[in-house]
Amino acid sequence: MGKSDCLLGLLRLALGWIFFWAFLDKVFGLGFSTKAGHALINGVSPTLSFLKFATKGPFTHFYQSLAGNPAVDWLFMLGLLFVGLTLILGIAVKLGSFFGALMLLIFYSAAFLPPTTNPFVDEHIVYSLILLSFIFSNPGRYLGLGSFWQKIALVKRFPLLE
Repeated sequence: MGKSDCLLGLLRLALGWIFFWAFLDKVFGLGFSTKAGHALINGVSPTLSFLKFATKGPFTHFYQSLAGNPAVDWLFMLGLLFVGLTLILGIAVKLGSFFGALMLLIFYSAAFLPPTTNPFVDEHIVYSLILLSFIFSNPGRYLGLGSFWQKIALVKRFPLLE
């Protein structure tokens, strides 16, 4: 394993942890972006506040109409969990990366503000580009279970599952 392979594995693990941590924080209200008592286990919608109050731009009405919808909450939480686990474990990285990039671009379009520290790019775009690069670089093999996963017959038959 070369230095760039190790770097790709570390990037994959770091982004996986970002998604997985967001999932844990929203489920249990660990006091970071989700305050204690405002968690999913307390019956609080993980998307309501953001969709109702933080959406801006041309898609505001659409996103606000989704606020508090249980199906949206489930899709959001399952998305965070799926993306986080695929990236951390190094399995199904292509699917996890695609859906992670899609989620981030949706978040970006919901807040649709020019970035505050740069007029063109924010972390949603940078993370999306890194995730999209994972689809083509196969970083699950490095510091993960990807080498084992790719030997499974179903994965060999359907490379999208790599």
